[in-house]
Amino acid sequence: MNKHRRQLSIACALACMALPSWSQSYPDRPVRLVVPYTPGGSTDLIARIVAEPLGRVLGKAVVVENKSGAGGLLGTQELARMAADGYTLGIGTVSTLIILPTVHPKPGYTIGQILPITNIATMPNVLALRPGFPAKDLKELVAVLKADPGKYSYATSGQGSINHMLGESFQQGAGVEINHIPFRGSGPAMQSVMAGQVDILFDQLPSSKAFIDSGKLRLMGMVAPRRLPEYPQVMTMEDAGIKGLTDQAWYGLIAPAKLPPEIHARLASAMKEVMDMPDVRERLSKVGAIPLGNSSRDYAKQIEQETQRMKGLVRERHITLND
Repeated sequence: MNKHRRQLSIACALACMALPSWSQSYPDRPVRLVVPYTPGGSTDLIARIVAEPLGRVLGKAVVVENKSGAGGLLGTQELARMAADGYTLGIGTVSTLIILPTVHPKPGYTIGQILPITNIATMPNVLALRPGFPAKDLKELVAVLKADPGKYSYATSGQGSINHMLGESFQQGAGVEINHIPFRGSGPAMQSVMAGQVDILFDQLPSSKAFIDSGKLRLMGMVAPRRLPEYPQVMTMEDAGIKGLTDQAWYGLIAPAKLPPEIHARLASAMKEVMDMPDVRERLSKVGAIPLGNSSRDYAKQIEQETQRMKGLVRERHITLND
């Protein structure tokens, strides 16, 4: 059993230790839901879709609190430091649970400090362009980028984010060179591309969809296993000859490790109820997300498997982050 799997197993096991009597009345006050990115991005959208119905099921409000910075590190560090009493929860992403613990020299937390509760939803990643960019489709974009290595730039939600890794994977697969411009969240990154300050955006469909549909961003490529029915004309990466770039983003509910088992069970049961609500599933679908709602054990296994794949990319691209 490797290090990450041991850490996840310990976190889940510690949640089953003896619990204090106060946990039986949980919750008796509002619950914080820490989003490690700015308002308006995909992580924030998913959090707000589930927070209100989760509060209804628990009987106390679930209040979304955005704590952005360092590509998701700051909010996740705060979550890891908080008391494991169920009153501070968080949203975990590919960036915060897979990429940063793998790439960052001092992330400020370990995966063993995090308890996965359920993976809420997955969604396609997208490549979009600023208005007026000289390319009509994904194949032409690759040709333009190859003609002028280093001339163009791409915006992301932060250094070490999933979108940063998408940019690295795209450059590797397409054989192009573009400059990375990191921002503190998807919202500012999108604004920079819509304003024409940066050429390319790597993002998730929910946060970009309204701007794509309104014409403020040009959807150029999907990072997904197949084309989406809503955008049948938009190529996947594999359609353009970029092989292996199909992984989608996901967003899960997490808590500090050592969560008392009855609170863990209460949250897991409440989230199952939330994920079974037709209106929640409809709202997730409308923003381009695919509802999931798996078990803590399955979510932990997913984290471990994807961590191993990320380690391979980091080795091949020689990716490092400054501390």
